[in-house]
This record gives sequence, structure tokens and C-alpha cells, in this order.
Amino acid sequence: MCDVITIGSATMDVFVECEDASVVSVATKDKKSEFMSYRYGAKLEISDFDSKVGGGGVNTAVNFANLGFSTSAIFKIGDDIYSQGIIKSFENTKVDLSNKIQDPKDTTGFSIILVSFQGDRTVLAHRGANAHIKKSEINFEAIKNSKFLYIAPLNGDSNKVLDDIVHFAKENDIYVCFNAGSTSIKKGYNYLKKILETAQIVVMNKEEAAMATNIQIRPDTKEIKYSEEPIHPDMKEMFKKLKISDYQVIVITDGGNGAYAYDGKKYYYCPVWEGPVVSTLGAGDAFASTFCGALARTDTDIGKSLMYASVNSAGVVSKFGATQGLMTFEQIEEKLRNNPNYTYKIFE
Repeated sequence: MCDVITIGSATMDVFVECEDASVVSVATKDKKSEFMSYRYGAKLEISDFDSKVGGGGVNTAVNFANLGFSTSAIFKIGDDIYSQGIIKSFENTKVDLSNKIQDPKDTTGFSIILVSFQGDRTVLAHRGANAHIKKSEINFEAIKNSKFLYIAPLNGDSNKVLDDIVHFAKENDIYVCFNAGSTSIKKGYNYLKKILETAQIVVMNKEEAAMATNIQIRPDTKEIKYSEEPIHPDMKEMFKKLKISDYQVIVITDGGNGAYAYDGKKYYYCPVWEGPVVSTLGAGDAFASTFCGALARTDTDIGKSLMYASVNSAGVVSKFGATQGLMTFEQIEEKLRNNPNYTYKIFE
């Protein structure tokens, strides 16, 4: 038996930084988009390069274990040089790998991360085995014997097992955190609603929430000062649509603008924890999994859990690699003690 089981992707991530990369902003009446660009046809020098293991299933498992929870991870890899690197990366962790799925006929997931001078990134992802998890390959008995199931985004055909997983968790009273991915969201709200009603905690970023609810935050709405009322009225509508059951907590992250939560009665806002930004890859995984773990640590204090999550995700973005800057609860709490002015706000 273990405290937490995570299920999601495992990849070998290659980080590439090029000083010649440009960030181009394109705005329309309804939205603004940013693109990373390189001169077409050019041969450009790489200014920095690194490789690390990542993927939602791996990142969150390492974080839960680092926070002190006994943790097992379900992910699928091939039998190649990248799979060897992924398995080796767990040597100094306490994550149980007995539930991993390995298929020599498949290829291990691989990503190239293009990092901008602003610290944000564009990911070129080869899903590989991550997209091919089958129901028959999952150890449901291990899930049954766990206390908590964290579902990271499942891509491609792997998403087909999502219904079975959440149904099984509900039947066996397993606490579920669902970090929705684009594959699930693109199936439409009516499909997503069946998954949402099973999860006690649902975490999305603002773009995912907009896609899931078909509600866009209108740029022409009167600007709201964060010191007074930080939650945009359109975001409130997102929360209300995403919250299906009374027992749920919905979390929406908004990058440098901070994070928000809704429990059906109150809205919570937590500003971002300031610090250096080297790469934002893995920040969402760190935030979501830390929030889940912190709810247990703080006796379900939603606002304080947002603060814990913000501090830990800030540690991740300060380094290359999705798990390199992770902290323990004790390290997070020390930072909070040393910064008493950092806090959250509650709004009705």
C-alpha cells in the first residue's frame, strides 16, 4: 500500500536555448497570442543545452515522494536508451517503479524544449509509449490499495483508459486529483463533465479552463486591480461551470499573475512567488501536486496550500529540468516564515 499513485507521461526532455530566438506578439480584438520565432532557413548557434527526465507522471511522482508521501508511478516507456535514462533518474528517489509499463515494441517519449530569453518555452513532443497505455497494462489493484490517485494529462490513445480509471477510483473511494490535459478537454465539456464529477481536486491553467468551458476572458472588460478584486468575472464563470460537485476544489493557474481556487463558497487568490525564471517546464506539475499534498499538510487550508504550491513551483522554474528545484515541506515552510508578508486573499 502507498499514499499516492500517479499516472501520466514519462519523457526524456532536451532543453535548447538560443539567443537568436525572438518572441512575437500577435493581437486580435478577442485575444493576444505570442510565438517563438527563428529566422527561416538560418543555421543558429545554441547558447545552452541540457537533458533531463520529465513528463507529468514522473514529475508529480518525484514531487510527492520528495514531500514525504510513499509514492508509486504508472507510466509507459519503451526499451531504448531513453527508457534507461528515465529508470536511472529514479535511483536517488523513493518512488516505487513496480507499476511502470515497459514495451520493447514501443519508443520512449521524447521532447525538445525551446527556451526563450524570458524563461518561457515551446515544447516539441514525441509522445511515443505515453500515448499507448492500455487498460490491461494498468495495475488496478495497486490503485485500490492507495489513498490518493493523481491523474496527469493522458495523451493519444492513453486517454481512452481515463473513464475506466476514474470509475474504478469512485467505486473504491479513492481520492482523486485530476490535472486535465488537452486531449481530454478537446473531447468537449459533456465528456469532461463525467470526469470532473469524480475528482475531489481539479487543476487547470487559464488557457485549458477557457477551452474546457468555452468561456474566454474578454480583454475589453474593465481592468480589475489585483489589490482590490483579482478574479476576473469571466474566470468566476469558468469556476462555476467546472465545479460539478459540492465536495470539489477547483484550481486555475495563470502563470505570472498567480493562482486561483474555488470551493463553491469562496474564491481564493495567491500571487506568484517571485524568483528567477530559467525554464517554466514542470511548473504546472509542481504546483498541482504540491497543492494536493499541502491540503493534507495544512488540514485542508486552501489558501495556504496555494502558497505552498506557488513556492515549490517557483523553485522548479529557477532551474533547468522539471524536478530539479523541488523542495520539501520543511523547506517551503521555512521560506514562508522568512517572508511573512507573502499571503493569499479570500473573496466571496
